[in-house]
Amino acid sequence: AMATAMRRALLSSRPSLSPLCALRLARPGARVGLGSARGCATTSPKIAALVDQIAELSLLEAAQLTDALKERLGISSAMLAPAGAVAPAGAGAAPAAEAEEAPAAEKTHFTVKLDKFDAASKIKLIKEVRAITGLGLKEAKELVEGAPKDIKVDVKKEEAEELKAKLEAAGGVIVVEQ
Repeated sequence: AMATAMRRALLSSRPSLSPLCALRLARPGARVGLGSARGCATTSPKIAALVDQIAELSLLEAAQLTDALKERLGISSAMLAPAGAVAPAGAGAAPAAEAEEAPAAEKTHFTVKLDKFDAASKIKLIKEVRAITGLGLKEAKELVEGAPKDIKVDVKKEEAEELKAKLEAAGGVIVVEQ
């Protein structure tokens, strides 16, 4: 009776156990699955916390996480593609599918580009570019003098409009591209 109570307490405190592992703990000696402890590994609290955090991400945030992990770990997209996805099934089918998807996809990320600037307000513009990008003085100056240049890439529409207003107030001619 004491052993059964301990197993029940263990089961209730370990919600991350696999079903096979839970069954093995509930009925020790029972032959379940392959009879090995392979499916009985428990998830560490650290991993469980990561899973919870990832599950709460929006689709856009999950895509950004995937891109950041690919970059950090040096994984190319070709490594992740299944063997059948490398070559399209038919040459005519792929363009038709892309044409159908294009109108449905709404642009959510924009590029803020410095097209040109007023020479009289160059210093103010350099200061504003430094504040926005976090670049040093030399890098911000080279970016401004090298116009047309991208100031910020892959920003949301609201942020792009805000940056455009700030940079135009500092004397720049800004283009927001999709």
